[in-house]
Amino acid sequence: MIFKKLFSAAIASAMALSSMAWSQKGHDVTAYIAENHLTETTRHAVDSILQGKSMVYWANWLDNASHTPEYSYTSTWHYKNTNDGVSYDDMARHPKGDIELAAIEQTEKLKSGDLTPEESALALKILIHLLGDMHQPMHMGRQTDLGGNKIKVNYFGRDNNLHSVWDNQVVKSAHDWTYTEWQQQVDRATPVEQEAIIAGSISDWCRETYRLSRDVYKGSPSGEKMSYDYVAKFTPVIETQFLRGGLRLAHLLNQIFDPHYQ
Repeated sequence: MIFKKLFSAAIASAMALSSMAWSQKGHDVTAYIAENHLTETTRHAVDSILQGKSMVYWANWLDNASHTPEYSYTSTWHYKNTNDGVSYDDMARHPKGDIELAAIEQTEKLKSGDLTPEESALALKILIHLLGDMHQPMHMGRQTDLGGNKIKVNYFGRDNNLHSVWDNQVVKSAHDWTYTEWQQQVDRATPVEQEAIIAGSISDWCRETYRLSRDVYKGSPSGEKMSYDYVAKFTPVIETQFLRGGLRLAHLLNQIFDPHYQ
């Protein structure tokens, strides 16, 4: 009986974690793409702040940290929900913050140069994670269904919810690659394409993902039986979002740490 309770608690905890963000793979890919686009000056600064550990090493850290008392204040920073009938900019802000404001805040903190080494490391780890979450469409989903968590779907014969499908299943079904293979295959934008991707602000990027989330909702009605056609339809979206997140993360960090970056 005790074992059964412990097992159930473990499953519940795992489900809670799985609904937090892109899968671990998604965050690793985003961070690794970013690493490949840092200037030499930025790379040295990031290595120093993270004490030699890579951005990939810390990419998923916030998902676990947000469940601890010390960092529970970040629990609402993984998303921004907007309901149908309310514009993105008119939606009331979550009193504890959201992904857009948190990403802007961490960027401004790092730009200030006024942080201790420990504060710099924390802000950088958070920003690395948020740029991944920012490009997961369901993290800009509707408040009424908790970003798709309440939308029941069937994925290859198994009952699931829309948010979880986008966090994990579709990513793996699209390409069962390592994060380095993902980078090698999708990080092929031309310089002109890269310039178009990194244009705009954090708020612009959030609005873009918000608009994309509405397309995902249209293609994922409640009760939908998802299979190969669904994966084929949305694989290009996942590839694009990983690339956008990685290039934009690198762009922000280059702006922060390299005075000669343009």
